[in-house]
Amino acid sequence: MISSEKKEFPEKRMSPEEGGLSRAGEDAAAGTDKNIAGKTEDDIVVRTESLTKIYGDLTAVDHLDLQIRRGEVFGLLGPNGAGKTTTTLMLLGLTEPDAGKATIHGLDCTRNALQVKKAVGYLPDNVGFYGTMTGRENLRFMGRINGLEGKVLEERIDRLLERVGMAQAADKKTGTYSRGMRQRLGIADVLMKDPDIIIMDEPTLGIDPEGVRELMWLIRDLAERDGRTILLSSHQLYQVQRVCDRMGIFVKGKMVACGTLEELGQQIGRDGTGALELSVYPDNISLQRILKEMKGVLDIEKNSDMYVIHSSFDLRRALSKKLTEEGYTIMHLRQAGSDLDEIYRKYFEKAGEQVG
Repeated sequence: MISSEKKEFPEKRMSPEEGGLSRAGEDAAAGTDKNIAGKTEDDIVVRTESLTKIYGDLTAVDHLDLQIRRGEVFGLLGPNGAGKTTTTLMLLGLTEPDAGKATIHGLDCTRNALQVKKAVGYLPDNVGFYGTMTGRENLRFMGRINGLEGKVLEERIDRLLERVGMAQAADKKTGTYSRGMRQRLGIADVLMKDPDIIIMDEPTLGIDPEGVRELMWLIRDLAERDGRTILLSSHQLYQVQRVCDRMGIFVKGKMVACGTLEELGQQIGRDGTGALELSVYPDNISLQRILKEMKGVLDIEKNSDMYVIHSSFDLRRALSKKLTEEGYTIMHLRQAGSDLDEIYRKYFEKAGEQVG
């Protein structure tokens, strides 16, 4: 099992002498990008520009502009058929765009597909292993494909098995593994070539809650401890909210929003009315009068001891100040729409009207 405590791994990065990737060429400055919080161009490791893919009458990906920073966990969020998998295939050089382009470390994903594959690890939603071979034997096979041999290979296998929590099951045949065990071994398999960037397609699909918790911790650790960039494709809202630094919401091939959870909430809040949940003590007629007289209040609903206040802007600061001055004790105060499922629903409804 993977402990929730931070483990002391042997080292932060694998050296080129161990078969790790060289950083040569990554530090050439190329100006600044104002769209990514003042980061320099050198911090952008994945970029798409008007990336488009069309299948017959279906536009699977529609003029996608995306920038992902080094060391962040970025979530591609959307329902099945939204364009996430097609985007992943174009980034991996497995399908060509009909317009626009995708680059990784400045390399065109279509024209330089082999070089891109050396820097990128891919974990599909259903990892395949040779079922009659053990976990260790599968990793040894993959290591040899990537040019590793001898002591370097065996030490890396041991290190990675320990890191993903599979050391005890390493010598069991993978045909006996649960889905969660296969996913963890899959991460070790991806790490055999020490990629800078890892793309994961629905990594937690079909895994039990404890397995999900362990996998989420491992994904965060790969970014925070190693400085790897993780691109996570999923429709599991809660899991994306827990692990991702930023998210892009896909609807019908379009990325309709991109940012941190807070930024997404602020963006959707500016586009329409907000709803504030409020519970205070005492609950009396004077309280109702205060709420009705607050500037920006559009409507007030009451469910048991909870008020839902619909307003034209965020009332939390002004309302907290007013109620405190009047001697009320605030028991509960929450801006509805601050959770990813609510934010996603609003974006999906809005974008569906525009795109559909």
